[in-house]
Amino acid sequence: MTTRRTLLASGAALLAAPAISHAQGQVTLDVLFANPSFARFFTPIAEAFTRANPSIRIAFRQPAPNYDEQHQALLRGALTNQLPDVTFPGFNRLPELARTLAPRNQIADLAPMIAAEGDAWKDANFSPRMLALGQVDGTQYGMPFNASSPIAYYNPELVRRAGGDPDSFPKDWDGIVALGGRIKAAVPEAMGVSYYINSFDSDWLWQALVQQGGGRMLNADGSIGFGGPAGQAAMALARRFVTDAGMGLIGADQNRQQFGTGGIGVIFDSPARLGVITGLVGGRFPLRTAPFPITDATNGGVPTGGNAAVILTRDAAKREAAWKYVKYSAGPEAQKVAVEMTGYLPTNQRAAGPEFLGAWYEQNPNARSAAMQADKSLPWEDYGANGPRIHRMQQEILTAVMRGDVAPESGLQRMVQQTGSMMRA
Repeated sequence: MTTRRTLLASGAALLAAPAISHAQGQVTLDVLFANPSFARFFTPIAEAFTRANPSIRIAFRQPAPNYDEQHQALLRGALTNQLPDVTFPGFNRLPELARTLAPRNQIADLAPMIAAEGDAWKDANFSPRMLALGQVDGTQYGMPFNASSPIAYYNPELVRRAGGDPDSFPKDWDGIVALGGRIKAAVPEAMGVSYYINSFDSDWLWQALVQQGGGRMLNADGSIGFGGPAGQAAMALARRFVTDAGMGLIGADQNRQQFGTGGIGVIFDSPARLGVITGLVGGRFPLRTAPFPITDATNGGVPTGGNAAVILTRDAAKREAAWKYVKYSAGPEAQKVAVEMTGYLPTNQRAAGPEFLGAWYEQNPNARSAAMQADKSLPWEDYGANGPRIHRMQQEILTAVMRGDVAPESGLQRMVQQTGSMMRA
């Protein structure tokens, strides 16, 4: 069965899997990414790369609908030796993918390629925390490409009506909860703060509450890590959003729409939704953003969504070409394209400089909040094959706690127990 791919550089469509062409040194790379909407930046980046490297062509497979379906497709491809040459898995799916493919010699260790570029190149372009997002069990299998960590979006008019200063947004959770309560008191029909882990489409926001407090979802030995003080504080805070900050338990899309119409003071979401939320707000109020609060300044951080570039081909010529493509994709020119189209934070340190994104940040100050917390990036942790089911279970418990049906302490104990059981299943 043939797989439809889009061939960049010539604009034609391939109806069969591309093969490497040694004639005239031409190499074609078979590439898979997730989320069809991401073609808006994958395509121009590949076109620019091909202009700079005319002997290498990029042929995209039909994008996977999401990271989970991409992951399953890659696991199937590993069994039938039909893997792409390069792929961009979600950070939370990289550990299981690497541990599955590495014993079969189906995934490349990027460390020797990075080392060949020299320490000066590595240090100029990537922070240790950013590179760590592509590491599994100490091996550099992925090069971070897209990255996002949660930020606060707020309505300065509601903040002002509550007696707050829009230019001095609270930097701690007690201040944010108190602000939410004042907004609710001043504007009873509005929500003060909405932190909608009850309806978010992943466990990303729940992990953020734990990680910012210095906790982790899993310990180094793979055991449950969120049952301690950081998890207890996170669960109690989830309840306080409802009791003290004026939050109502509605759907994620409803939250964004209600915020856009001026009905919520503060919401927390991905910087990748900056364009969507800006569009929902329109001209109703001057939208503002702020970095995610970090309680534990030493150990705390934020889970990083997004994806990493991974090289799967074993062919020597293709692997050399793939590294050039991966290096370019993570470089400042490509990051400028991706960030300007999405609001993601740049994975490349140089990209934030004046010669690349500097002017854009001046014109789009709301995008700065994500970039300001790049040094707080932590892995988006994964529970393995049962990850999606575990997230749904955790969300049900969180909703019950936020609704007041279950005490925070009991909810956390139940979540730890059920997560452990499902990981062992």
